[in-house]
Amino acid sequence: MQILSQSPTDPGFVQNPYPFYAAARAQGQLHRWQDYGMVAAFGHAAVHMLLRDRRFGRELPKEMQQDGPAHLAPFLATEAHSMLDAEPPRHTRLRKLVMRAFTSRGIAALQPGLETLCHQLIDAFPDHPFDLLEAYCTQVPVITICRLLGVPTDMAPQLLDWSHRMVAMYQAARTEATEHAAAAAAQAFTDFLRGYIDARRDDPRDDLITRLIAAEEEGETLSTDELIGTCILLLNAGHEATVHSLGNGVKTMLQQGWQAEWLAPEGIERLVEEILRYDPPLHMFTRYAYEEAEVFGHIFQRGEQVALLLAAANRDPAMLEDPERFDPTRPAKVNKSFGGGLHFCVGAPLARLEMQIALPILFERCPELKLAAAPQYANTYHFHGLTRLMVTV
Repeated sequence: MQILSQSPTDPGFVQNPYPFYAAARAQGQLHRWQDYGMVAAFGHAAVHMLLRDRRFGRELPKEMQQDGPAHLAPFLATEAHSMLDAEPPRHTRLRKLVMRAFTSRGIAALQPGLETLCHQLIDAFPDHPFDLLEAYCTQVPVITICRLLGVPTDMAPQLLDWSHRMVAMYQAARTEATEHAAAAAAQAFTDFLRGYIDARRDDPRDDLITRLIAAEEEGETLSTDELIGTCILLLNAGHEATVHSLGNGVKTMLQQGWQAEWLAPEGIERLVEEILRYDPPLHMFTRYAYEEAEVFGHIFQRGEQVALLLAAANRDPAMLEDPERFDPTRPAKVNKSFGGGLHFCVGAPLARLEMQIALPILFERCPELKLAAAPQYANTYHFHGLTRLMVTV
């Protein structure tokens, strides 16, 4: 196993991590990434296996768990009740309850409102260069999440602020100031949701919060803390992923020259999957070993952490011909951008729907859409998204 050194905050790496992935992958499935102090899986075979291997999971083994710093208590409290870091049987119970509320029918019902929203946002585009990330790519998912939860859409900027401050906790450039900001946001978000959930208990509506309150599985329901954790997860994960999937996708299409057939009804599914594969918003997901386990020649010990490089797996030539080429005519194929196994992203169908609606409407309404400045990625690894996307229409 090779020992690799690559700072995740190095400007060159942040702008284009793919050469590092390719060089690592060419030397084997697993390597120790010195800067993270853990083994990392770069090959598709290893990532695919580790996502599904029940010898590994998201939850730190109990004997290794410690109380976090006091200043992070509000943030850690939301994490403690999130299914993202839970394992069976707790994860099984939470996911079943959430899926009873987060139904495919409920997601499909959002389509007419999504289409109207896209047109309204485009109607407001200025006739001078502007940031498409802020004006469109961010607004589509955050307003949709507000509508889904049943939260007033004028709350969107506040929810976005809380989300940004909390999600910053997962970035390699995290500082103590980041931690204090995340804790304050978590406390404010929790206080808001606690009051809102209480109101929905007394006044049920046709929204996800009401359905989560009503969800029941074998006599079990979600506690208020679990409801709060679920709502925060749906906003933070769903917003972050879709904003940057749209932004990265539009950037790639404008740089490479988009074709109308990609956006046609018979081509849009392939386009969305290729965008997600080629330049996904989340590049790394981690797991802990729950027992001694040999994987591709490396023996993991209980509690050892492993990084799964989802974006590296998506470009593995062992599973796809010419993977460095952006080609939306490829047959639609499930990629690793939404994870896999027990923790496959609950919001993946909604993210795909948002992209399948937002992209064709954008390019149909704005056929002369062009870049007005060179796009730059933010120093937010292990997320991979633009700082802004300046365009003209």
